[in-house]
Amino acid sequence: MRLKEDQINRLAEKVLGDLTAAGLILLKKERGTVLAGIREAVTADIKAEEALERDAEALLEQTLRSMKGSADIDRHKMLRMIKEKLAKDRKIVL
Repeated sequence: MRLKEDQINRLAEKVLGDLTAAGLILLKKERGTVLAGIREAVTADIKAEEALERDAEALLEQTLRSMKGSADIDRHKMLRMIKEKLAKDRKIVL
């Protein structure tokens, strides 16, 4: 999922606000520093998911070529299965 920078900023604000309001965290650093950390974590997660998507697409193409492009294959279902397998191997939660 591709999020714009302002969406990531709003998400970080929401996460920090909700955790603070619920009393689940106590800030030991400046609010801006914590927000920057949350933004970095979200951005890193998005990049990992994009890399997973690219790798799954490449693996699907490779698999279809080796199968001589079998017409009775559900491409969408196979891509989902490959993504789930790669995510499990890489310990990524989809």
